[in-house]
Amino acid sequence: MENRLAIDGGSPAIREPIPAAGGGLGVQCIGDAEIEVVTRLLKAGQLFRHNPDSQVRAFEREAATWLGVEHALMVNSGTSALVCALAGLGIGPGDEVVVPAYTYIATAAAVVAVGAVPVIAEIDDSLGLDPAGFEARITPNTRAVVPVYMQGVPARISAILDVARRHGLKVVEDCCQCIGGAYRGRKAGAWGDAGAWSLNYFKIITCGEGGLVFTDDYRLYERACFASDPALPMWMRETIATEGWEEAPFSANCFRTSELLGGIARAQLAKLEGILRHTRSLKRTFLCALEEPRGYTRQHVDDPEGDCGISAAFLVRDAALARRYAQALTAEGLPCGTAHNEGFPDRHIYRF
Repeated sequence: MENRLAIDGGSPAIREPIPAAGGGLGVQCIGDAEIEVVTRLLKAGQLFRHNPDSQVRAFEREAATWLGVEHALMVNSGTSALVCALAGLGIGPGDEVVVPAYTYIATAAAVVAVGAVPVIAEIDDSLGLDPAGFEARITPNTRAVVPVYMQGVPARISAILDVARRHGLKVVEDCCQCIGGAYRGRKAGAWGDAGAWSLNYFKIITCGEGGLVFTDDYRLYERACFASDPALPMWMRETIATEGWEEAPFSANCFRTSELLGGIARAQLAKLEGILRHTRSLKRTFLCALEEPRGYTRQHVDDPEGDCGISAAFLVRDAALARRYAQALTAEGLPCGTAHNEGFPDRHIYRF
């Protein structure tokens, strides 16, 4: 057996090029169920979500049951879900919201969208929000925190919640990259005041573009609904007439989604358990096959059972060695890169 690495002139371990996969896992699972529901809705001309047989409403109920929460609202993106969650909490001008330095820009953009100020805090070896870094960023203006569960791995939820509760802060869990993740037996997103999913093209399940905000707090849910649809009181006047609103209706932006997206989301939700069984099995197999780390450490995962299994992160001790690892893996036939180098921009790190 040849002992030389490919980067040193040996033969690559992977001889056949690995085919590039377009989109996320959900896209790769699209099949007859999605095609059937879209075809049926188009033939019926049923595209608007406010109707007696709503696919969107059915998805909301099924997702809430799957998550173990009371209320869920489907909107048109994960960003919109975060905006509606923050609006549902009454976050607005003059407020500060702590977000981690490793996340997609939508997390901070959602804070800006409600008129608040995003305050960037450090991450730790979980690649999630560092509880101590979070606490250090709290000021008299801080109202909430948005921990983000990147690449399918829930952050240190328990410690983050402890800090938030001691300071009287609200918690919105950004689970846009962690659909189906869990922590100590409870679904990610069900621990804080509200949670958010993204159903974007690149996510674990998808309808192309879409989002879900969910909570056990009815008042938060009601305000999130108002924030998602400026005409909501009109569309729901028959169904709400006997009870009335608990909160005063208000008009904001329109993040309403369509029946086509709701129907696709339902079909994808039915596949989520199977997707996660597969990804978790692959990650376990991969990690078990590795020798003890040399020159790097593995990402800390607070609850490995709740990890979605869609990524395996390694923390290399310095930049030069990280680049060397990337070059060596690429030479072996596994294309790899390091953030902020030519050809490999990272969309998830705040550099400044």
